[in-house]
Formats: sequence, structure tokens, C-alpha cells
Amino acid sequence: MASFSTLHSNFLLFQTLLLLLATIFSHEAVAAPNTNLFREYIGAEFNGVKFSDVPINPNVDFHFILSFAIDYTTSNSPTPTNGNFNVFWDTDNLTPSQVASIKQRHGNVKVALSLGGDSVGDGSAYFNPSSVDSWVTNAVSSLTGIIQQYNLDGIDVDYEHFSADPGTFAECIGRLLTTLKSNGMISFASIAPFDDDQVQSHYQALWSKYGNVIDYINFQFYAYDAGTTVSQFLGYYEKQSNNYKGGKILASMATDGSGGLSPGNGFFSACNTLRAQGRLPGIFIWSADDSKAAGFPYEKRSQTLMASTDIP
Repeated sequence: MASFSTLHSNFLLFQTLLLLLATIFSHEAVAAPNTNLFREYIGAEFNGVKFSDVPINPNVDFHFILSFAIDYTTSNSPTPTNGNFNVFWDTDNLTPSQVASIKQRHGNVKVALSLGGDSVGDGSAYFNPSSVDSWVTNAVSSLTGIIQQYNLDGIDVDYEHFSADPGTFAECIGRLLTTLKSNGMISFASIAPFDDDQVQSHYQALWSKYGNVIDYINFQFYAYDAGTTVSQFLGYYEKQSNNYKGGKILASMATDGSGGLSPGNGFFSACNTLRAQGRLPGIFIWSADDSKAAGFPYEKRSQTLMASTDIP
């Protein structure tokens, strides 16, 4: 008969093996697989771009993201409104009727709005709540009105400047997204961080507590230096995969030449590498406004890649 110490050792070994297997399978479960998702910001630069200008591949899930709704006044000198959001995108060309039209013509299209952005008027757009409860109450009410008016499907969070600590940001945004989802106002939500210490501290606090209500991470890889290489991009992607574990982190590029990995330096090569690894949940582009003059070549190429069933 085996001794107690032998049985105990075997039990400990069995426990260790179970933990190892659980770790392996949990990592597999949280890996964000390939999908056919393509997303694009639109409307921030008031250059007349319309939904109908942008080529739409019928074989992708296509999300337009209206830029931006901001909780500031619409006066000549905008000031914070504590969660009472106003529309700041090009409402002459991106109207409720045009949302309805593009969704009717293309069954694969959904339309979201993005909150915040970098600037409002001549200054920065700050996340600046008076209190968690009052901000959430105002935000739910004002955004519900905009969502219903435009028949929108989702929300993106793109605050880039903060007058509140990470915990307050996490609680305000987390409660907002949770409430809008539970009320049936939105079917998906995303966040749009970039690699800046203050920005990351706020979004990682949000992800840590409310990651369960965030469907996509529109990480702004184009905020890295211009001239980024493929290997650097893949390293950045790996880093952010660790920062937002289990998140669907989209690859991104900007068509205004601002930075990051450009198509000329291998953006699509990097995307193919991620697809070959089974971990490219989507691509997004900033922005349709910047792409209009060139005829949207990178939107077409991105959608062709995402729609392809061939893995490189």
C-alpha cells in the first residue's frame, strides 16, 4: 500500500497538471481569432465625405464610426457639460436619413458614434465629470437621444485628455456602457487608447473592471512614430495584447500620414502575419475624411484582406 507521503505527492502532481492544463486552455480561449471586421472613423474633418463615398465590400462586417459626440457646449468657446453630449461631426453630410440609407443599401453595415476625441473648438476635449452619478445620468440620457435619432448600433470611447483619475473614468464609462447595453440601446462598444502613460492608466483601469462590456479595442497604433517597421508593429501589438488580455485588438493605420506603420512600410504584411497566427480580429482606419481625395485605396485593400478566406 502506498504511503501517505506518496499519495500526497501524487495528489500535488495531479493538481499541478490540472493547473497547467487550465492555463493553456484559458490562453487559447482568450486569444482573439480572425474575423472579417473592418471599421472606419468618419466625419471629424468636415470635408464633405459621405457614407456613400466609401467602398463597402459585401463580405466584411463594416462599422462606420461617427466622430465625435462630445460633452461640451457647441458655443464659440466650448465648455464641459458633465455628460450632456452634443454632436460635433459633419451633420450636413452625415445625417440620420443617410445613416438609414447606407444601412438599407448594405446589410453588412452598422454605424456607431465615438465619444470625446482629441479636441473641441481650439482646445483639447477633456473628460471632466462633476461626479460619477451625475455624469452617468446625463450621459445615458443625452446619448440615448442621439442613438435613437440616428438609429445607431454602438459606441466607441476615444477620450484622450483627462481631468479625472483613472478610477472615476472607469466607473463613469463602465456604467455608461453597461446601462446602454442593458437598455438595448447599443449592441457593441469599443475603446480607442494609445501608448501614452496617462491614456493607458485610464483605459487599463476601465478594461480591468469593465472589460466584459467592451467588444473591441481600437488601439491607435498610428500614434507610434512614423517610420514604424513591421517587426516593431508586431512587438507593439504583442505588448498591447498583454495590456488588454483577452481583448479583440484591431490593427490600425492612419491615411493622413501622421505616424505608425504605413502601407508602404508593410502594414498589410504585418496584418497577414497576424492572420496567419489566427489573431487578427479586425482592421480600422483613421479616417474616411483623409482617404477621400485618394479614392480610398487602403480601405479597399483592408476589406479585401479581411474578407479573404485564404490564410497566408
